[in-house]
Amino acid sequence: MNVANRLTILRVVMIPVFVFFMLWETPFSDYLAAAVFILACITDFFDGYLARKYNQVTTFGKFMDPLADKVLVCSAMICFVADPDCAMPVWVVLAIIAREFIISGFRLVAAEKGVVIAASFWAKIKTTVQMIMAIVLIFNFQHPVFYFINRILIYAALILTIVSLVDYIYKNRDVMSDIDQEVE
Repeated sequence: MNVANRLTILRVVMIPVFVFFMLWETPFSDYLAAAVFILACITDFFDGYLARKYNQVTTFGKFMDPLADKVLVCSAMICFVADPDCAMPVWVVLAIIAREFIISGFRLVAAEKGVVIAASFWAKIKTTVQMIMAIVLIFNFQHPVFYFINRILIYAALILTIVSLVDYIYKNRDVMSDIDQEVE
């Protein structure tokens, strides 16, 4: 197994540690959660970078890297909903998680047909913005300026979530082309 795939697995292993610190009620737990989350985000950057640099892009990586990102971000979203002090609206969390389920289902249909759908440009931007938003929300800064920064990041993440969903479906619509025939 190459280094990039190991970093992806490491990111998956970090998720329960991150959730533990997010839900743990101590004065420093937010900082520990943020540190684990940031480290997981760094592994996301490096696994893709190393895979491309050393030409070690694998089917495992194309599948697991976006899945690890989804689980990491969705875990943060669920933790935000559990925190009454967090500025994250529940309906935004539902929209983001729904998009992740839709794309995962889309990828499963594609995989059944022998097609691997790699992360798109819009999906990478969406994930980056979601990760930045999560980091800012984890720290939960109480200064009024951060109220606006939080809102901008939340709605930017939401818009990019929708744009990347439409982009995936449009670019890969052929994967679903025979669905009408199967339904009838």
